Amino acid sequence: MSKTQAVIIGVDPHKMSVTIEVVDTHEQLLGTGRFATDRAGYAALQRYVKQWPQRTWAVEGANGAGRSLAQRLVAAGERVVDVPAKLAARVRLFDTGHNRKTDALDAHSIAVVAVRTEGLRVLVEDGELEAVRMLTDRRDELAHQRVQTVNRLQRLLSELLPGQRKRDLSAAQAKTMLATVRPRDIAGKTRRRMAAEEVADLVAVDAKLKKIKAELTAAVTARGSHLMDIYGIGPAGAARVLADVGDVARFADRNRFASWTGTAPLDVSSGEQTRHRLSRAGNRRMNHLLHVAAIVQIRHDTEGRAYYRRKLAAGKTPMEALRCLKRRLSDVVYRQLIADAQQHDGADPGGHCGATLQSSAADSHPLIDTSDQPLPGPANPTLRRPPAGRKTLFKAVP
Repeated sequence: MSKTQAVIIGVDPHKMSVTIEVVDTHEQLLGTGRFATDRAGYAALQRYVKQWPQRTWAVEGANGAGRSLAQRLVAAGERVVDVPAKLAARVRLFDTGHNRKTDALDAHSIAVVAVRTEGLRVLVEDGELEAVRMLTDRRDELAHQRVQTVNRLQRLLSELLPGQRKRDLSAAQAKTMLATVRPRDIAGKTRRRMAAEEVADLVAVDAKLKKIKAELTAAVTARGSHLMDIYGIGPAGAARVLADVGDVARFADRNRFASWTGTAPLDVSSGEQTRHRLSRAGNRRMNHLLHVAAIVQIRHDTEGRAYYRRKLAAGKTPMEALRCLKRRLSDVVYRQLIADAQQHDGADPGGHCGATLQSSAADSHPLIDTSDQPLPGPANPTLRRPPAGRKTLFKAVP
């Protein structure tokens, strides 16, 4: 068998080791191996695969457990595609008849997915985008740390000052509350000291969050993105979109993008009954981001709120109307990504399917069913201009 044939190298990554299986385009097994992730193991891996010059690496979880190896391969000039874990699990189930896992089975199913699936995300070397991704992950960690700190502080203050609990507690408010109490018993003194330490931790976390927000704002702006112009999406949200989307060209149209964000309803029609249900698939971080943006728009005088109220007037429940708004916001984000990419490349905005510079969460099709099922083709804006004084979707959240 010729060594110059194109092969796929399926990679099941772990912290201390990686397991690979090499298959050809007919899914025939050509090689397998297990290698350590240290420098010596990586060198041995590269020596082993040199016998297949036309190789493509298929890495499961290139944004997760496989990120380190994927980035090393991309930096070395290798072609790497990202294989979602769900696709690999489906292939393993259908090919073996069961879903039992071994590293070898995982690596083989990952390689088979790459053989059978078109449109997998191809990783590219982009140091700036990787920096944005790291900053975004760090910001999320700090935000979770802040929530935990505030919760602990709230508990201590409720014991020191019963009945004076504040819902949105800041470090300054906590200091003011803490200054009013002077316990005399040993338990109270210990509780106050712990509360003071939590306040200091909260001040430190807030300072880090403020600094990283400025970094994210500068990074998003430097990439020529206008996602922060969408009402409800701030620096952290825009950075998360850029980090998780990567190259927007991998989505054929806005409907594929909505499916990826988990905002496109699933068709569960049967017989004469036509209905759709909520999709819990897709990127849950993106879905949460769109959910937050939708809530922000509903709480303020925006076109998103007007759209939401029209859905309520049409007979939808509040949750159904919210899902419709999230679906429209998914289109807005997609169009903005397309517009930014075309502006960067100097392309004509009208040349891409679904692209328009008139992004609005309220853009809709003339015919939409009760679940706002995505239909093929670009959505045309159908709204009148908002009256003077109404906030538009292109104003960032303060």
